[in-house]
Amino acid sequence: MVQDFDAYERELWDGRAGAYERGFARLTGYMIGPLLDAAGVGEGTRFLDVGTGPGFVSRQAAARGADVAAMDAEPGMAEAARRNVPGLDVRVAVLPEVPFADGEFGAVAGNFVINHVGDPAATLAELRRVLRPGGRLVLSCWVMPGSGGLAIVRQAIEEAGVPWPDDIPEPPFMRYGEPVAFRRLVAEAGFGEVAVEEVTWEHVTGAEEWWELGALARVGTNGVIVGRQDAATVARIKDAYDRIVSRYAVGDGTVALPSHALLASGVR
Repeated sequence: MVQDFDAYERELWDGRAGAYERGFARLTGYMIGPLLDAAGVGEGTRFLDVGTGPGFVSRQAAARGADVAAMDAEPGMAEAARRNVPGLDVRVAVLPEVPFADGEFGAVAGNFVINHVGDPAATLAELRRVLRPGGRLVLSCWVMPGSGGLAIVRQAIEEAGVPWPDDIPEPPFMRYGEPVAFRRLVAEAGFGEVAVEEVTWEHVTGAEEWWELGALARVGTNGVIVGRQDAATVARIKDAYDRIVSRYAVGDGTVALPSHALLASGVR
């Protein structure tokens, strides 16, 4: 039986803050500068970092002189953010709940969080509520379905003949992970001046490190699926992974993985 998506997400990320900080946060960190630039975050900006994770967006916003608050659904992520950004006001809350007052912020941003919510439209309505008139919303998400480096483990699972588990739901955001649909979603939430930009980059890492982080650390759905398999099946997935990842080799066990994301912005 397929789980409720929000309930699945809480199980998925429970206790995974450390593994995420060591791995995928380095991949998503590429988008922090573009995210804050698009939000106009600078000296004195009252800024909300939604889905802060280990606090890397908050840390860069604070370095720009912003007055930063943050939130995350996972208590371990909030704890990591407090460690990385001393004095940060970070709340534990599950979107679409946003535990801040109406019109409190001049800018709100979420780095790869909108694809992790069960009700994207309700989430956008709440983020609009806490923005001041003229305030800016900026959200990043992966191009969907996942491609490039993000999809390697998923492709290996499929090549190994492992079916998608019946109890794991597809993200409700899946149908919005392309520019036209994402733009429409943000505009229909009442934002003006909506723009969606496609961003690509290469994530340079070790092939074995990416296997550890993407398959064995149980971060994300691919890791959950690999973690359910017996040793022989895991070995079969790893063989497929080695074949796929070799296409991106740049020498000495290092790979340059293509990454594809969208950056959406709008004004309240």
